[in-house]
Amino acid sequence: MTSPLITAAELAAALDSPHPPVLLDIRWQLGGPPGAEEYAKGHLPGAHYLDLDQELADPPGRAGRHPLPETGRLTAALHRAGVTSGRPVVAYDAGPSLSAARAWWLLRWAGHPDVRVLDGGLAAWRAAGQTLSTETPVPGDGDFRVEPGWLPTVDAAGAAELGRTGLLLDARAGERHRGETEPIDPRAGHIPGATSAPTTENLAADGRFLPAAELASRFAALGVTDPANTAVYCGSGVTAAHQLLALELAGHKGAALYPGSWSEWSADPENPVAIG
Repeated sequence: MTSPLITAAELAAALDSPHPPVLLDIRWQLGGPPGAEEYAKGHLPGAHYLDLDQELADPPGRAGRHPLPETGRLTAALHRAGVTSGRPVVAYDAGPSLSAARAWWLLRWAGHPDVRVLDGGLAAWRAAGQTLSTETPVPGDGDFRVEPGWLPTVDAAGAAELGRTGLLLDARAGERHRGETEPIDPRAGHIPGATSAPTTENLAADGRFLPAAELASRFAALGVTDPANTAVYCGSGVTAAHQLLALELAGHKGAALYPGSWSEWSADPENPVAIG
């Protein structure tokens, strides 16, 4: 199985090959600075910028802060970036690949067969001595057909069921899971039965993913045995995608995403909340 990650050295070689990948710049941070501004200051040569808030999600609402994008929205963004089904895609961000993983998951969910994430993101690219560009490529002429549903998802009811009978991983920081703080969503705490599994613990100090064996040990300690009976949520469905990438690296392919995540769950007063 091809790894969902690519190193800076591997990407540099691929870009020099006769069939280079499509590059997607997915820089985004909750609260800024805006990714488009960072992209304009310098990006991987040939990379197209995609806006996570505007193009890789529908507007916030009852379904959470980053609902899955409707087909037309995602199709338009990918076509502008030149995405086709026959050409590999590499997504990156500033590091440590939190928002790039959202693009990886979305493209896989939409049916693209060959998507990878630059391990360590822009920071790893620069650390490898690679150059940046300030030139914006012309809009692409992609023809990729978005067909949602290639990766599993659960809704609020499904997440609640897995909290009772399966394994529901909470990818947020531990203090948010415990209900000690909640900086953005309506209520503090976690979905009853969820296990705290902060996404940051998938990473080495340099922002790259831990080796597969270490990730496998981490998820074994968290109780992951059956991906088909496992789902992940976070605040709004972004860092949960990073956790799903880490699970795949560890050999657990097929776990589900709860797209609405805590932003949807906590906004519904009918949903119970656990603390501690």
